[in-house]
Amino acid sequence: MSLKLDFPPVREVRITLDVNDRSFDLSVEPRAILADVLREQCGLTATHIGCEHGVCGACTVMVDGAPQRSCLQSAARFEGKHVETLEAFAEDALMAQLRQAFTAEHALQCGYCTPGMLITARDIALRLPEADEARIREELAGNLCRCTGYNGIVAAIQRVLREHARERAALKTSHAA
Repeated sequence: MSLKLDFPPVREVRITLDVNDRSFDLSVEPRAILADVLREQCGLTATHIGCEHGVCGACTVMVDGAPQRSCLQSAARFEGKHVETLEAFAEDALMAQLRQAFTAEHALQCGYCTPGMLITARDIALRLPEADEARIREELAGNLCRCTGYNGIVAAIQRVLREHARERAALKTSHAA
């Protein structure tokens, strides 16, 4: 005798996501996580999926201006919110500085964690322009890297913060004259 299991059909829901200043009208399973929807239905593959538990940070995106894991919640929960993936920052001057600093400081190796690291690094630079090494390391604690040992990543962020501090000082001096 075989046991027949009858599971109810999965019903998809219609959602509209605002991602990188573009509207995506999608049909998704209610359980579909944002990271999967971004990659598979929006074609935005810079968002990486690592642990699927919110620990590694590879899936970090900006949501309403704050970094957030995209692997922890269903995509439907992000309807009405402004989501930005790494692709949104292709022309961003600060992100360009961070990418250059990551290269100069050898902060990249396999690159898997890099999108989440860059999103977090940009947030640090904007929110904590005076951050010291200890604070940078604390802020990066939610982003795991198995290749670099973090020294290059921290040095890259410090480099950008120093450059911005010099720019602010020069601006202050020119306004005082």
